[in-house]
Amino acid sequence: MAIPIIVDCDPGTDDAVAILLALASPELAVLAVTVAGGNVGLGHTLANALALTALAGSDVAVHAGAERPLLGAFTSEVRIHGENGLGGVVLPPGGAAAPGLACDVIRRILREAAEPVTLVGIGPATNLALALTSEPALTGRVRQIVLMSGAWGEGNVTPAAEFNAWSDPEALAILLASGCRVVFATLDLTAQALVTPARIAAWRERGSGRCLRAACDIQASVPLLDRFGDSGTPLHDPCALAWLIRPDLFAVRDCSARMDLGPGPSRGRTLIDRWGRTGDAVNAAVLETVDADGLFRLLGERLALLP
Repeated sequence: MAIPIIVDCDPGTDDAVAILLALASPELAVLAVTVAGGNVGLGHTLANALALTALAGSDVAVHAGAERPLLGAFTSEVRIHGENGLGGVVLPPGGAAAPGLACDVIRRILREAAEPVTLVGIGPATNLALALTSEPALTGRVRQIVLMSGAWGEGNVTPAAEFNAWSDPEALAILLASGCRVVFATLDLTAQALVTPARIAAWRERGSGRCLRAACDIQASVPLLDRFGDSGTPLHDPCALAWLIRPDLFAVRDCSARMDLGPGPSRGRTLIDRWGRTGDAVNAAVLETVDADGLFRLLGERLALLP
């Protein structure tokens, strides 16, 4: 049986591959794609999500959501994702967004679904937090929340914080306090899954479909990072989807996690207690390792299945 999921995203170069992976995978039943501002503003992220679903030939509904975090100002990350969010790659435009605000749609789907739904968050957690705080009884309808967010070590937007967690730390704190199981694909994991020129070349050899070609072009636009010796760049968001599809590629550890919500330089840090030092109750799980070669084979296989 396919796992029913809602993909909450902010496309984003890595979101693009994650969305295509979800749509190409029979293990997953994508009930909706909900969109927030994040990597770039909502005008771009929504257009990108609509273009990607259309490119894949999918009729899944795409809904607009939060333009900014619960508190504070919106900040984008155009240095990595480019002004349009897709590294300057221009896709054919998709259709119109489906009616309904993302948080309302998430609540409706949770109420009406025949079985509990997995929420997959690969952007700031604003839409998910708004849904669960406005109708907390629906947490019983959530199977788990799988996030690309956080780090147990160093951040990537500040020394302390990963971008998605830093973008709306109050929203992430709400999810951690919800009683739902939260699974983290952190920076420490995604640093093991580097997109390299060789891996992009291997994808290109799998065919000439428009989705595969777009994924390769988008990933080729992402700058190689000096922290990895200019050899590659982490492929963050697809790890969250890949864990649902091929959990055997990952090692996972139950843990506790909490957010630093203070105003100082540690704001947005995810305090992930992998070794039980705090004595806090377990409220999360963290993906610790990934078989990177297996991950990229999976991605290549699935992208090649799309038009």
